[in-house]
Amino acid sequence: MSTAIRVKNYILGKTLGVGSFGKVKMAEHELTGHKVAIKILNKKKVASLNMDEKVWREITILKLFMHPHIIRLYEVIESPTDIFVVMEYVQGGELFDYIVSKGRLTEGEARLFFQQVVSAIDYCHQYGVVHRDLKPENLLLDDQKRVKVADFGLSNLIRDGEFLKTSCGSPNYAAPEVISGKLYAGPEVDVWSCGVILYALLCGNLPFDDESIPALFKKIKGGIYTLPTFLSEGARDIIPKMLVVDPLKRATLEEVRNHPWVKKDLPEYLATPKVISPERMIAPGVGSSMPEDQRPPIEDIVDPFIVAELQKVGFRKEEILESMREAIFEGERNSISVAYYLIMDNTGRDPKKLRVAKKEADRKGGESGSAPIPISGQRRRQDEMAFSFSPQSPSSGGGSFSRAVSSCTTGSSV
Repeated sequence: MSTAIRVKNYILGKTLGVGSFGKVKMAEHELTGHKVAIKILNKKKVASLNMDEKVWREITILKLFMHPHIIRLYEVIESPTDIFVVMEYVQGGELFDYIVSKGRLTEGEARLFFQQVVSAIDYCHQYGVVHRDLKPENLLLDDQKRVKVADFGLSNLIRDGEFLKTSCGSPNYAAPEVISGKLYAGPEVDVWSCGVILYALLCGNLPFDDESIPALFKKIKGGIYTLPTFLSEGARDIIPKMLVVDPLKRATLEEVRNHPWVKKDLPEYLATPKVISPERMIAPGVGSSMPEDQRPPIEDIVDPFIVAELQKVGFRKEEILESMREAIFEGERNSISVAYYLIMDNTGRDPKKLRVAKKEADRKGGESGSAPIPISGQRRRQDEMAFSFSPQSPSSGGGSFSRAVSSCTTGSSV
């Protein structure tokens, strides 16, 4: 008799980690065979630590996002005792561990990682979301060493004219205004953290570090750090622009993106950030949708290769299109749209597969009974994603690095 444990359409596998509220398990999606990571959050534990709001904040935020360098949330399943958060499975580990294994990285490799992080955070800011806890431990790597920003449990939704009042994040990466308990608008604190991350990538250590927390805070508040002489002129120019104590004088993320050091060898798919109009900004917990009279036909948005794959496992084309219409325009997901995104994420990020798929389709001429056609997510859904997926693989480096002390007044990460 099988001992496999199932949760909806998933077969639970090995435990990947254990947190404050439960476990993170690998699982297999039965319909597609693709792997996912499922956070199992015990409702009683979450409630006992008054973390309900924080848990649902992360869920709400991640459900809104579709970016190649932000961890994907596919769906949330609830039982009487637990919350199952189904997320993208990333098997490359933390960027922190990569730095430890490689030491300080070459500028080319560090730049590529940094470009990916900045693109993801810029995307967050356009949606009115500030991460607030950026650090290499919260930057995961996939099997092709591409960055995935994770852990949005401390994030806040920001609106014009509003200021954040909580003090959270990891001290070594936190901006002066955060550890000082001052009011702050949000986006600039992520810029500071990006500066610390870039320093760590290039130098193999942290700009602000001390075993004594008061001494550490003194260094951060005073902007006291040293730039190694081995850094290039461009790196020595951009880091100080991000690590400015006064948030009003600190570089904006747009200025960081446009800095010559960052723009050098920029992958084409990251060259043009997706612009989100003001009317599509989100309010806490609610995503705005396009007016019906402005919606393009769903057939023009979805990838026909993925639709064909879903038909092969028994779904009708009409229900696939309707499910994707609800997912894209209403934010409602079901088993069909989840399967669609899983196929897209797991088989659609290599541009070579698109070319193979097209050639195979042309050669077969639509013959019935032909071999399955490779899927490609290169055909972008107009309303969801404005990136192509072809980041380059990074190279190697060398040096040393030490883990930063993590502390936050709002509690553990989800």
